[in-house]
Amino acid sequence: MEIHGTVRDILQNKSGEVWTTSLQTTVYEAIGLMGEKNVGALVALDEGEVVGILSERDYSRKVVLQGRTSRDTLVGEILTRPAVTVRRKDPIEKCMQLMTSQRIRHLPVVEDGRLVGLISIGDLVSWVMQSQRHTILQLQGYISGEYPG
Repeated sequence: MEIHGTVRDILQNKSGEVWTTSLQTTVYEAIGLMGEKNVGALVALDEGEVVGILSERDYSRKVVLQGRTSRDTLVGEILTRPAVTVRRKDPIEKCMQLMTSQRIRHLPVVEDGRLVGLISIGDLVSWVMQSQRHTILQLQGYISGEYPG
C-alpha cells in the first residue's frame, strides 16, 4: 500500500510544541520534563542546533541498566546521536522507512538548520489509519454509485 502525504500534513494536525533539552541538563531534570509533559522523548539542542534525541529507552538502557544515577548523569552522556531528521516536504513513506530501518520512534523536523517540529511513530500510525479510512469511504461510495468514478 502506498502512503500519500508529507511531514507538513502531519505537522498541521499537531500543536507545534516540541519539548527540548540541552546537553548539560541532568537526566533527572530531563526525565522530569518528559513526565510533566507526558512525552516519550526530548530533542537535544546545542546552541540551537539539533544534536540528538533523549528517549525513555536511552534512560532505561544507559542509566538504569548501567548502574548510573539520573542526578549525576548529563543528557549529553546518554542521548542518541546524531539525530535522524526530516524536512516538512519529505514524504510520510520516507519517515516510516527511516523509523523502521533506524529502529527509532521520533523524527525531529528541521528546516534551514532550525527545529520546526517532531513526529512520532504514533503520528505516523494515526496518519495511515486516517488515510485508510478515507480510501475505504471512497471505495464504498464508488461501489454504491454515490461517487463518480
